[in-house]
Amino acid sequence: MTDTGVLMPRRRELQPLPYWPDYKTSITRSPSLPLLSMESTPSEEAGPRFGHSMLGPLDNNLILNYTQGQAAAVGERVRVHGRVLDETGRPVPQTLIEIWQANAGGRYRHIKDTYFAPLDPNFGGCGRTITDENGFYEFMTIRPGAYPWPNRANDWRPMHIHFSIFGHSFGQRLISQMYFEGDPLIERCPIAATIRSRSQLDRLVAPLDMQNSRAMDYLAYKFDIVLRGRRQTMFENKPEGM
Repeated sequence: MTDTGVLMPRRRELQPLPYWPDYKTSITRSPSLPLLSMESTPSEEAGPRFGHSMLGPLDNNLILNYTQGQAAAVGERVRVHGRVLDETGRPVPQTLIEIWQANAGGRYRHIKDTYFAPLDPNFGGCGRTITDENGFYEFMTIRPGAYPWPNRANDWRPMHIHFSIFGHSFGQRLISQMYFEGDPLIERCPIAATIRSRSQLDRLVAPLDMQNSRAMDYLAYKFDIVLRGRRQTMFENKPEGM
């Protein structure tokens, strides 16, 4: 058996509180009774598995995938890239990553999104890719806009992209989100404020990567995803995470 290091106890002071009144919906969503630990079933552990043959050539290009290359989405072009790593820094290959986001005006293509910003007829707002043998992934997309949400009197969500990371089956799924370096709304967001440790919040902020930007074309942002350990990315649906 390979020694993967000492057991690292959970540091609860770093974790967001499930009940956070400034984040209005946490009042009804937070559990009022102790959580139950339940065994997983074989179907959750072994399948269904995503087929690599189902990945299309434009799936990781949100600028073009909604129209299948017939027309481009409107907005500032950006490249989001990084690696999926384990706690020791080793790459995690063949990992399915899905993302979804608002358009350049801050509106989602969703029936319940009634924000006044117009829908982009050429932008669907979602994409997917699989990490290579070095754990690397990348997406081409447009920078999502900030948008207001009905929380307090005038709350706005920072520009962000949602990430879903799958393991060997759909029962092994982690969810997180990425913010952009320099966005002043991060400091004012009640959802971001639930992460009380600044170092933990900073792990959700992708730094500008000028080295991998392309002149007269797009800016790049680097967002590495660490699945566990001391430098774990914050995940919304994992007890140790967001």
